[in-house]
Amino acid sequence: MRVLFVSAPLLGHALPMVPLAEAFRAAGHEVLIAAGADALGVRRTGLPVEDVAPGFRFERIAQRTILRHPGLAAAELTGRAGTRVVGLLFGAVNDQLTDGLVALADRWQPDLVVHEPLAVAGAFAAVRRGVPTVLHENSLYDGPTLVRATMARLDRARRRAGIGDLPPSALTLTIAPPSVVGARDGVPLRGVPARGFGELPDWLAAPGDRPRILVSRSTVAGPGAGQLMTAVVRAASTLDAEVVLVRPDRRVLRRGRLPENVRTVDWIPINAALPYCAGVVHHGGAGSVLGALAAGVPQLVVPGPGDRRHNADLVAARGAGLALPERAITPAALDRLVTDQALATAAHEVRREMAAMPAPADLVPRLEALTG
Repeated sequence: MRVLFVSAPLLGHALPMVPLAEAFRAAGHEVLIAAGADALGVRRTGLPVEDVAPGFRFERIAQRTILRHPGLAAAELTGRAGTRVVGLLFGAVNDQLTDGLVALADRWQPDLVVHEPLAVAGAFAAVRRGVPTVLHENSLYDGPTLVRATMARLDRARRRAGIGDLPPSALTLTIAPPSVVGARDGVPLRGVPARGFGELPDWLAAPGDRPRILVSRSTVAGPGAGQLMTAVVRAASTLDAEVVLVRPDRRVLRRGRLPENVRTVDWIPINAALPYCAGVVHHGGAGSVLGALAAGVPQLVVPGPGDRRHNADLVAARGAGLALPERAITPAALDRLVTDQALATAAHEVRREMAAMPAPADLVPRLEALTG
C-alpha cells in the first residue's frame, strides 16, 4: 500500500516521523514524505520527499504575525502564549500547504495518510481521497490540542479542499513518555531519536577522559540564537569537564580563543553521541528533549519561545534535568548537571520507560489494518 507522511515545512517536525516511514518501507510498502522548505532536508535519510509548497518561507509568516499581533508575539517569545500563536502561525502555514497536498494526494492516491499535529492539511487531503488518517505526535504537547488550534484558522483552506467538518483521526500515536507529560489518549509509540546528519568523529564515539557536556542549538533561526553557547563558554573555563559545541554560532567563534576544555564540531548525528555524554545543554526543542530522555542523559534546558518553556518545565518537574535561563548557566550549574545523581537516576528511569514503548515496526500491522 501507499503511505503518505505529511510534515510542516520545518525539519524538526519531519524527523520524528522518519522511523515509522522507514518501518513501513521495510515492511514492503511505498512511502512518500510531503513537506517543504528546510523540512526537505529529510531527503538525506534516503526517503522520497515531495515539495508541496515551493518557495515557502516561514519567516514571512512569522513576521506578519508579529506585526499583526504584537502582544501575543511578546508572550510567545517568553513561551507564555500557550497555543494562541501556534494557531495563528500554523494556520497560515497549512493554508499554504493545502493546495499542494490535495494535488499530490489526487495524483499519488495514498491508502493511508500520517500527519503531525501542525500539518493538519494532510488530513484534508486524506478526507478528500476517502482514506484514513493517523495523527503522529512529534513533541511534548498534546497532539489533538495542536490540531484544534490550527484548524480554527483554516476555514478557507478547508473550503478550497472541498471538505466539511474534519473527522477525528483513525488513530493517534503518542511518543512522549507518560511520566513526563502525564497519561494521554492514543497508542504509545517509542520515539526513536533521529540519526541526524554528518559523521560522528571517533573521539565522540567513546567516553572521554572526563565528563562530557554536549551543547546544541536550534535548527530554526530565532532571537538569541548564540546566547546559550556564549553562556556555556563563559562558564566552562573552571569546569572539570569537556564541553563540545555543535554548530557554534559565529558570535561564539568571534570571541577569540576558546577555553582549553571546549571543542567545536559541525553537523553530527547528535543522538549517536549522547550515550557517551554526562550531560547536554540545549534550547528546549522537542527533538532535543526527547533525544536526551531516550539516551538517559541529564539535560539543562533553556526556557524560550514557543513550546520551549513548556518542555523545560516538564523536564525539570520530572527531575531529569534543569530548566535555567542563559544568565544562570554557571560553573556550579554545569557541574551539578554532570554530578547530581538524582538527575542521572531520573533520566535513566525515563530512558527505560521509553525503551519499553512499542517500536515503529511493532505498530505497522495495526496501521495496515486501518485500510482494510
